[in-house]
Amino acid sequence: MHHHGYLWTGPKQRFDQEALRRPPHPEPPPADSRPELFQRYREVAAEFPTSDLPPLETALWLMKPPSLVRGTWEEPKEAAAWLGGRLVEYAPRFAAEGDCDAFRFARVVESAAAQLACGGDVSCGFYLERPAYLSLAVVTCSPNRSVPQLPCPTAEGERM
Repeated sequence: MHHHGYLWTGPKQRFDQEALRRPPHPEPPPADSRPELFQRYREVAAEFPTSDLPPLETALWLMKPPSLVRGTWEEPKEAAAWLGGRLVEYAPRFAAEGDCDAFRFARVVESAAAQLACGGDVSCGFYLERPAYLSLAVVTCSPNRSVPQLPCPTAEGERM
């Protein structure tokens, strides 16, 4: 078991495009469906696996390209420390002053390490200025508890 880190930051309006953050349904629309339904299905089927947008379900990051993996760690504490480092890095851009509390960051890191040690995933997000959004995730891999059938996105399983 190991853990992959993911980071996305961008316009809040783009983050809110939930249809692009959901994987396509496994079955295409029925043959008698409206043409626009087929078009939308094709768009989502093409966009979801390649988009850098955070998926609605944290574990589905494993379906995304390996280039989106920001780090891979064997130890949950190391993965949680990466998460904490990103919180400190982005804190000056947080829209809400209360989100910048060092004590809160420590609790997030501690909680993340515990969750990852149990085989879970961790995801958190923060509003940044201009309305932008920061999404951070650490996903347990090989296997993932939520979707054990998903393979590791990194062929070599390179670790940091």
